[in-house]
Amino acid sequence: MRDTTSDGHLRIGLIATDPLRIIGLQAIFSESGFEVIALSVPGALDASGVSLILIDAACTDHLFELLATFHRRRPRLRLIVIGVQEDHEYIQRVIGAGAKGYLTHTAKESEIRMAIEIVQDDSLWAPRKVLARLLESSAAETASAALGSAPKFTGREAQVLRLLVAGSPNREIASALGIDAVTVKAHVGRIMRKVGVANRIALTVETLNRNLLEE
Repeated sequence: MRDTTSDGHLRIGLIATDPLRIIGLQAIFSESGFEVIALSVPGALDASGVSLILIDAACTDHLFELLATFHRRRPRLRLIVIGVQEDHEYIQRVIGAGAKGYLTHTAKESEIRMAIEIVQDDSLWAPRKVLARLLESSAAETASAALGSAPKFTGREAQVLRLLVAGSPNREIASALGIDAVTVKAHVGRIMRKVGVANRIALTVETLNRNLLEE
C-alpha cells in the first residue's frame, strides 16, 4: 500500500466536518511536511493511497462503529482519533476498538507530529496512564505463558531494542545509530520474530517482563 508521495512525504487521510478544525489541521500538517487527503467524498479512500487516518470524533455519533468497520474491512490502516474527552476509560475503549492513537483537540503541534510518527511505526500513542493500563493488561495475559529460552540478539539488534523500549520511533533510532529508517524497520522485524510477538507494544512488554536486555 502506497503511503508516501513521490518526494517521500507522508500521506494522511482526514475524516472531519468542522471547517475550522480541518483548516487548522491542514496548516499543521503542511508545516510538518505531511500531505492531507480529505476523505469526505465517497470512494476517496480507495484512491488516496493513505495508510494512516485521523478521525475527528466530533464528526460522528457512531465513532466505535466506524472504528470497528475500519478494523474489520481495512486492518492495515492506522487510525488516530482526535476528540474532546480526556477520560482514561473512554480513551482505553477507543484504543480497544482498533485505534492506534488518541489526541485531544488541545494537543500541541509537536504532540500531533510525534503521535503520527509513533503510530506510523506501528506502536500506540495515548496518555501515559492509558498506555500503562494497556501494558499491564498485556502482561497479565502473557504472565502464565510458558517461556522458552531467551532469544539471542546481535549487538545492533540490542541497540535498536533498547531505544525502542525507551519509546523512540524508527526515525529517532535511525538518527541515534547512524543508519536509515528502512534498516531500523528490518531490525525490528527480526527482533519481533525472535521474541515471538506481532507488534512493538508486545515486544516492549516481553522485553521488560523477561529482562531480555539484561547483560
